[in-house]
Amino acid sequence: LNGKRDYEGFLCALLFPEAVRRSALALRAFNVELAQIKDSVSQKTIGLMRMQFWKSAVENIYRDNHPAQPISAELWRAVRKHTLTRRWMLRIISEREKDLEDKAYRNLQELEDYGENTQSSLLYLLLETLGVKNVHADHAASHIGKARRRKVYLPMDICMLHGASQEDFIRGSRDQNVRDVIYDIASQAHVHLQHARSFSENVPHAAMPAFLQTVVLEDYLQRVRKADFDVFHPSLQKRNPVLPLQLYLRSWRKIYSFV
Repeated sequence: LNGKRDYEGFLCALLFPEAVRRSALALRAFNVELAQIKDSVSQKTIGLMRMQFWKSAVENIYRDNHPAQPISAELWRAVRKHTLTRRWMLRIISEREKDLEDKAYRNLQELEDYGENTQSSLLYLLLETLGVKNVHADHAASHIGKARRRKVYLPMDICMLHGASQEDFIRGSRDQNVRDVIYDIASQAHVHLQHARSFSENVPHAAMPAFLQTVVLEDYLQRVRKADFDVFHPSLQKRNPVLPLQLYLRSWRKIYSFV
């Protein structure tokens, strides 16, 4: 994993304790590898073949067959070290595979289910690398996963409510009705972030590295607000230069909620 394909995830993984950092980077790399399949293949059939490769790779890892592929080899090491749950890995693959269909999300619930099955599953695995088994941490991970979508996915019901279309977003429209769609999605993401924060007092300190993603989320939501919910504003196309410092300070203070 390098900073090019998942800059924020890479920064967060670097702030994991040294003993588990390698495993966190392996999980992030696995997630990125799956996420990029949809955009990197010209035919759905090829995408399905790649997903099948990863399903077989995970099954072989849990049969304790040492793989040759670099990311698989790192996953094998992480599974052996932390007894990671196979179900979470397979759920990420399955959800990414369904996403190859390129079907529109009918409503926000479907979009949140996608976040739960991909991002929350990844967070559950990261918590396992940290040795955390805690119901409050699991609840926080669930809400963070539902809030965590840097790429804009569009629920049809919200688009219809504001009279916006998929084509408006494809052509980069900055009209008010397009901004209204983003406002509704961002507002729901903020609600999930608030729910995640509500568990912070009961979440063990050991879980905090897995939840540094909330700093990235809050930063992006604040920038969207400043841009008046125009996701095509130039300010949102650039990285926040102080984000690494914000992440480091939050990591040092061992908190993930904003105070």
